[in-house]
Amino acid sequence: MSDNQSVCERIDGLLRERGITGSRLASDLGMSRSFMTELRKGRAKGINADTASRIADYLGVTTDYLLGKTSSREPGADPMDRELAGYLEELRNRPEQRMLFSVTRSATREQIEAIVNMIKEMQRG
Repeated sequence: MSDNQSVCERIDGLLRERGITGSRLASDLGMSRSFMTELRKGRAKGINADTASRIADYLGVTTDYLLGKTSSREPGADPMDRELAGYLEELRNRPEQRMLFSVTRSATREQIEAIVNMIKEMQRG
């Protein structure tokens, strides 16, 4: 089994566990829709470090797990890892959070701060 196959099998297994399609993963991460198909068929050149990191974050596992370097799926005890895992869970489970993240993905810091301030004002209502 090649490294690509083992990485692909891990991704496929995690996608099945979470009820996420390969197309959705690719779309949510801004990758080509054919990424998973190419990876499955062994036509992809592999996964670079940035792509592996983005996929691991999206699926809530460590990059080392995704790449087959460890059997531990859980991010470390780093509080930042737990915080990020919580944010990822929110994005997975709340469509409105996903929508907000999606529309602010290319926003500037100033635009995001303005949006946050608008939301805070609305919450004070």
